[in-house]
Amino acid sequence: MSNHKTKIVVAVTGASGSIYAKVLLDSLSKLLEQIETVGVVMSDNAKAVWKHELQNEDYTKYPFQFYKKDDFFAPFASGSAKYSHMIVCPCSMGTLARIASGISNDLTTRAADVVLKERRKLILVTRDTPISLIHINNMKTVTEAGAIICPASPGFYSNPKTFEELAKTVTDRVIDLCGFQNESYRWGGK
Repeated sequence: MSNHKTKIVVAVTGASGSIYAKVLLDSLSKLLEQIETVGVVMSDNAKAVWKHELQNEDYTKYPFQFYKKDDFFAPFASGSAKYSHMIVCPCSMGTLARIASGISNDLTTRAADVVLKERRKLILVTRDTPISLIHINNMKTVTEAGAIICPASPGFYSNPKTFEELAKTVTDRVIDLCGFQNESYRWGGK
């Protein structure tokens, strides 16, 4: 592995599934030796859903730089800042639609637009079911533009015992997609 550290953006939308965002941020905070910086942007709905689903506001306790949803002066609003990865977790269908349509009306969608135009890695952890043909077509559009759809579909073969362990089966895949070295359950491993 090279000594080059990654700059990463994490966007949290108001889709149900705050536990995925929590577990992802927990994992990233343990991988800081591989990461130069983590910029986080949360929608107002994301904060409300987190508080409702997780019964806390612990998102304020992470060692990352948080940006307001309308802060277009955030470094990752421009490709020149060289953020190489962006994860939207969980990703609402509305956010997916705006990204697919190139509508940069907030920092999340602007950053996603930048990552795509710079041919960098955009990972969307979609969290909705069932999905409509509109959602499928939006997923197709962003995939053709270079994004990766990584649905919040947990795996069970590791025999997770808690909600966090279950969510980690998804976020570990995201960590792998970013290319980070991470200890996690591997099929066929010991």
